[in-house]
Amino acid sequence: MICIEARGLRKAYGTTIALDGVDLRVEEGRILGLIGPNGAGKTTALNAILGLTPYYGELKVLGRDPWAERDLLMRDVCFIADVAVLPRWVRVSHALDYVAGVHPRFDRAKAESLLAKTAIKRASKVRELSKGMVAQLHLSLVMAIDAKLLVLDEPTLGLDILYRKQFYQRLLEDYFDEDKTIVITTHQVEEIEHILTDVMFIRDGRIVLESAMDDLGNRYAEVLVNADRLDPARALMPIDERALPFGKTVMLFDGAPRAQLAELGETRVPGLADLFVAVMKGTYA
Repeated sequence: MICIEARGLRKAYGTTIALDGVDLRVEEGRILGLIGPNGAGKTTALNAILGLTPYYGELKVLGRDPWAERDLLMRDVCFIADVAVLPRWVRVSHALDYVAGVHPRFDRAKAESLLAKTAIKRASKVRELSKGMVAQLHLSLVMAIDAKLLVLDEPTLGLDILYRKQFYQRLLEDYFDEDKTIVITTHQVEEIEHILTDVMFIRDGRIVLESAMDDLGNRYAEVLVNADRLDPARALMPIDERALPFGKTVMLFDGAPRAQLAELGETRVPGLADLFVAVMKGTYA
């Protein structure tokens, strides 16, 4: 089943083009990383998917038009923004009461179970919690809703590394299954690389790379090239290169024959962050 499908998605703010003819397709049961620099169009794309902004083009989310059918759509969609906003005066127990009262698919017992894995006390007010604990509370509330699509916009922004790792671990263990879809935007590429099934790079409102994670290793290769092999390596048209100490150079190739690359030096699958940097330099894709 297709969870999200867009064709020619376009959004402008005055003379600024935020989305420029975006086509995308996200299948059910996938974890998509939507990655791009500031101002690339990530948040605008998410806002369109969530029915928070009008747009031009075709867009269906869970078979619905998000702008025209937002009320119905949000029964099956949850969203965590880049800042987990909860009223500072509210107690944890009252937050549970509120969500239970407004969302028909909220499972209070599950939320209580998730909170039991944290140090959060039911009587505590939000203002008494650390930023990491607020994120844990927000995630516990959201994961207790039986939603088909979870959208996360920089969900761990400002958290320390321990809380960030716990956040994504709990997401996998307590929420994700083959019937649910997750879309994540983040600048912390290395920390989500291992959980993604698919990735899209967005630049200047356009999708410049779209791939299943399993396919990246077949298409791209990184080679540690010795100084005496630089000329034949450059003849294979690397999409990026960077110098290392002791005369070594790392080059990144797209679709080059593996047998030829093996003759140049040690080969490996590039990290998602290195691939992202290469694409965002603007000389490629």
